[in-house]
Amino acid sequence: MLVIACKDVKKETLAARDESKVLVSQELPWSERMALSIMQRNPKAWQTENDSIPKWNYKIGLLCTAYEQLYKRTQDDTYLGYIQDYAEAIIDSTGMIYGYEMKEYNIDMINSGKMLFWLYNKTKDVRYKKALDQLRTQLIGHPRTPSNGFWHKKIYPNQMWLDGLYMGAPFYAQYNTVFEEGDKLDDIAHQFELIWEKTYDAKTGLLFHAWDESKQMAWADKTTGKSPNFWSRSLGWYVMALVDVLDFFPTNHPKKPVLEQQLVQLSAAILKFQDDKGVWYQVPNLPDKSGNYLESSGTCMFAYAFAKGSQKGYLSKEYLTIANTIFDGIVKEFITVEPNGLVNINKVCKSAGLGGNPYRDGSFEYYMSEPVVTNNLHGTGPFILAANQLNR
Repeated sequence: MLVIACKDVKKETLAARDESKVLVSQELPWSERMALSIMQRNPKAWQTENDSIPKWNYKIGLLCTAYEQLYKRTQDDTYLGYIQDYAEAIIDSTGMIYGYEMKEYNIDMINSGKMLFWLYNKTKDVRYKKALDQLRTQLIGHPRTPSNGFWHKKIYPNQMWLDGLYMGAPFYAQYNTVFEEGDKLDDIAHQFELIWEKTYDAKTGLLFHAWDESKQMAWADKTTGKSPNFWSRSLGWYVMALVDVLDFFPTNHPKKPVLEQQLVQLSAAILKFQDDKGVWYQVPNLPDKSGNYLESSGTCMFAYAFAKGSQKGYLSKEYLTIANTIFDGIVKEFITVEPNGLVNINKVCKSAGLGGNPYRDGSFEYYMSEPVVTNNLHGTGPFILAANQLNR
């Protein structure tokens, strides 16, 4: 077990919460201010989902990915400890993940596994490798569409959602390159090529939220299988998936230019729908439609992807400037700070999907109907990622 040590400037932030005290210093970068605010409200990472017991959850995985990146920049064990504490709570002595059901074949469940590569490499604890192996086994047996794309979930047969590319592909690529000599990178690239082909809209340059190869779902176009609308966060998941999965494609891999071109093309299309405030609407192509609103999580994801894409050389240098401008808009439009220094991110769409019970039809009205909340992990995780990537 690691010994958690805090920098002097943070000692007060980890004390018992007292509204009369400044708990998070404004001298810290936004990334750390948000991370420490989360820890003040939720001393354990698993508590961030308001659960009574630890659960394996893709949103907590997203948050832990953000803390991992923050630790890599700061080398502050405060952030490392938060992640490892979650891993200790959710993985037993044999490497089994509490509450994880492989037979559900839910691609979301793969995402939290990304933090385990880093923990395994740092601690050499075999439990983490066993947990990684469980998730890799899921992908081996995971159901696929006739065109060989991973189903989003077993309960959503023959469907691919943009969200699923972030949930599964970076983990798949990292596991395959670390433990399997990179022999599945073509399969990973195929997931992007397939969903791009099936969800691309020539008029806007954007990708629709999802595709049903069977065309049986009521929300699916009976000719194309596409869902009926664009959603900012699904586009955010997709561009984050691209910049993260590219980390594992060798320079000479024939599919790397294909993925880079997707990032270039989609980023340019997304920018066309940016609001004057520097951020994006929940349904990005319909800014003037009654009920639409500026939404924070998708915007944070764009800032992260554009910043990393530019710094890695996939996108032009201009995108780093653009990412900083977006971040300025995020702070102005979505961030509030309490008198004690705790940071909030507002206007986060709590959740959105397709099908299910109650039924979600993918209409504009549906995307407007989902609750808009504060400090949901869909917003806090990407905010930290963006702020940390930009060193803001």
